Amino acid sequence: MSMLYALPGNAAFARAVRRHAGWQRGELELHRFPDGESRVRLVTPPHGAVALACSLHRPDAKLFPLLAAANTARELGATQVGLLAPYLAYMRQDQRFRPGEAVSARVIGGLLGGAFDWVVTVDPHLHRIRDLADVFACRTVVVRTAPDLAAWIGANVRLPLLVGPDGESAQWVQAVADRLDVPCVVARKQRHGDRAVSVRLPSLARWRGHTPVLLDDIIASGQTLIDTARGVREQLVQPAPVAVVVHGLLGRKSLDALHGAGIARLVTTNTVPGEVAAIDVSARVAEALSAIAGKVL
Repeated sequence: MSMLYALPGNAAFARAVRRHAGWQRGELELHRFPDGESRVRLVTPPHGAVALACSLHRPDAKLFPLLAAANTARELGATQVGLLAPYLAYMRQDQRFRPGEAVSARVIGGLLGGAFDWVVTVDPHLHRIRDLADVFACRTVVVRTAPDLAAWIGANVRLPLLVGPDGESAQWVQAVADRLDVPCVVARKQRHGDRAVSVRLPSLARWRGHTPVLLDDIIASGQTLIDTARGVREQLVQPAPVAVVVHGLLGRKSLDALHGAGIARLVTTNTVPGEVAAIDVSARVAEALSAIAGKVL
């Protein structure tokens, strides 16, 4: 019987995946010492194929417990150890932009690729690196969310016009637009810092009456979507834009700022837990998880 352990914060997603995949629950215990160190314990003895569920938003505090759990599962008899990381961190820094910078995507790929037999993740932020296999030594499966995003938009938005805030979002925007057979445009973005961006939109005059749907893969500070929403509302006053994002890494302050910019509704998938995580991708993830575990066996 295959076993799925959830690291702290991942219990709900792991429970949904187990329900779809029929995997057994493995209980994991994590204790934090006052000095910041962690103790990991696999309460349920591992056997057969083992997967660890850990979405890697705010990743630095999670990496040691994750690697310790993987090593322990293997030591205690797991026949294979895989990682289910609905959100995969450190993929944006995919080249050395300034002398001396770490290429974080290659660092995380080497670290996790050496610790696990396989990795399942959801729509990683790939730009100059075209395939996870370029940076991971282990097998990888990428779960695409376009069908789930399209289903939500089709059920909840009247006359959608999909708007991508930058060239990197074009791949998600086009995939969803093709499924819905709706128009789409992509803006041009210039980044001046972590929270300073400028967005330039093409003319939207021909789509008056459509509901703008801002579509992106990651939202953290929210500044890119805020600038995009303002640009959209300068051209299309009504209806107010909706934002649909794969991975939501934002906090309360960013949520308030997004609504203050005139975004009527913001939803994300449940790859990262949060109050706007309304699009469930667990069934698609469960299918990928069972498929890759079966191939490795």
